[in-house]
Amino acid sequence: MLSVLRVHLPSDIPIVGCELSPYVLLRRPDKTVTTDDVPESAPLDGHFLRYRWYRIQSDRKVAICSVHPSEQATLQCLGCVKAKIPVAKSYHCSPKCFSDAWQHHRVLHDRAASAVNENGNEEEEIFGRFNSTGSGVISASLTGSASSTSLTNGSTPLYPTAVTQRSGGETWFEVGCSKTYTPTTDDIGHVLKFECVVIDAETKLPVGHPNTLLTSRAIPAPSPSPRRLISVGGADMMGQLDSDGRLSSSGTFTVLSYNILSDSYASSELYSYCPSWALSWPYRRQNLLREIVGYRADIVCLQEVQCDHFDEFFAPELDKHGYQALYKRKTNEVYSGNIHTIDGCATFFRRERFSHVKKYEVEFNKAAQSLTEVAVQTTQKKVALNRLVKDNVALIVVLEAKFTNQGADNPGKRQLLCVANTHVNVQQELKDVKIWQVHTLLKGLEKIAASADIPMLVCGDFNSVPGSAPHSLLAMGKVDTLHPDLLVDPLAILRPHSKLTHQLPLVSAYSAFLRGIGLGFEQQRRRMDPATNEPLFTNCTRDFIGTLDYIFYTADSLTVESLLELLDEDSLRKDTALPSPEWSSDHIALLAEFRCVPRTRH
Repeated sequence: MLSVLRVHLPSDIPIVGCELSPYVLLRRPDKTVTTDDVPESAPLDGHFLRYRWYRIQSDRKVAICSVHPSEQATLQCLGCVKAKIPVAKSYHCSPKCFSDAWQHHRVLHDRAASAVNENGNEEEEIFGRFNSTGSGVISASLTGSASSTSLTNGSTPLYPTAVTQRSGGETWFEVGCSKTYTPTTDDIGHVLKFECVVIDAETKLPVGHPNTLLTSRAIPAPSPSPRRLISVGGADMMGQLDSDGRLSSSGTFTVLSYNILSDSYASSELYSYCPSWALSWPYRRQNLLREIVGYRADIVCLQEVQCDHFDEFFAPELDKHGYQALYKRKTNEVYSGNIHTIDGCATFFRRERFSHVKKYEVEFNKAAQSLTEVAVQTTQKKVALNRLVKDNVALIVVLEAKFTNQGADNPGKRQLLCVANTHVNVQQELKDVKIWQVHTLLKGLEKIAASADIPMLVCGDFNSVPGSAPHSLLAMGKVDTLHPDLLVDPLAILRPHSKLTHQLPLVSAYSAFLRGIGLGFEQQRRRMDPATNEPLFTNCTRDFIGTLDYIFYTADSLTVESLLELLDEDSLRKDTALPSPEWSSDHIALLAEFRCVPRTRH
């Protein structure tokens, strides 16, 4: 007979908006073991599985700590209540929690005050995606009867009329009848119960005892303050948004570049400082999607996108938001794991803004094969390939703009755009491989530029800090022959050093922060390195902080209009580093708004 051997949840902390998908291990009548579902529509040997989800509603209401969402709140900041800051951000689990968080918490008060002063009313949405989960608390300490009478979780919930059980001050409400369940704001502060039982298909009665598990209390999805778009024309602004939320300037477009941290690399050993629930893929994928969609970029370049996650999640989800998707998986000569979890580069673009013209795929492994055939001695071929074959790729897409290019010298001319998206090899000791990969990509882009009058964007995670040889090649068009990185060249593939050049007039988009004028740039300048004209960091882990990600553009055909503000290290260090409950990658997203300009002719 069909029987349930085990039920298990990858994370026992339910988070609003993040699907809970239990692992259910079954034994079939033939004694084989499986995790396949057995629904009522396809019973097995006269039996099927029935699932139920319940919310355990206690008579005592519970508030959740805004800093440690798995902890119950014991006090509330009355300053937040007075300033009408979303109430979810006002709760703390202990006096120490409140005092430790004060440096960052007071920013909420300052923003609320400035919003009132500047606009005469409160900008509720500036504090993040998660809105108020309650109101009316007048006591600063949530203890005893005060907490049970004063707190509510969201608006008054509309529970189902069917009450399964009530005992000891608890009521169980059925909230789901499928294998998976996505917690809602009504679940915040409550324990959920999952039940799985074998049902006789004929009698519709349970066979044996149900298998159950209880979760921890459900918590709201953490909500970082939205990052603002800063005009590099001098004024600090939120951007003029049209009804669809995009910048309304018809001649401009926005580009996002983001290494989202592949699940296969997101190990608890490497990121032990990140809570396990915040490191789990079901949580991170929802948080990443929310962030990416929130930027409303016209072009999105993602790195470290697993093959299965692209097919099953990002492509279909972003399709709902009007994006067409293109993908290039890493090659797998070196990779030895599950072929479905290998990662790659994904480029998305809004169908209403662009149409797809052409796609080029760059496989650095193929380039390595070609190089060793002609430039390496036969006896060294195996050694050379072992060093150069690293599975990295680049995805180059040519798009045609559907919007008008204001100010163009030829209004009737097709406006094409070439977007390169890459992820360069990560191993720091292979400096020659990094330079060679970047040089190979740039030579390919030069060929495209020679065949068409086309603006170019080069985006991605280059795993190279500012001032390194790959960065110099991109930003300066050449590498100083005395650069220390060139000393690492056991295969002599970088010689002569004079060949390490290109003719594309590339400029790093974020260098515009240092060229800008006005008070609005002071905060951003403090987050830039004036010695390199790059952000102080785009990657922040416990053991490393620095810039590895860039958006380069051809300065003779594009101009930067706005940039997404950078984050400051102090605000991230409150969670030790990235990833964190608020930000679900160890990298930060970069976004720039561009305008096409006529090329200057000499």
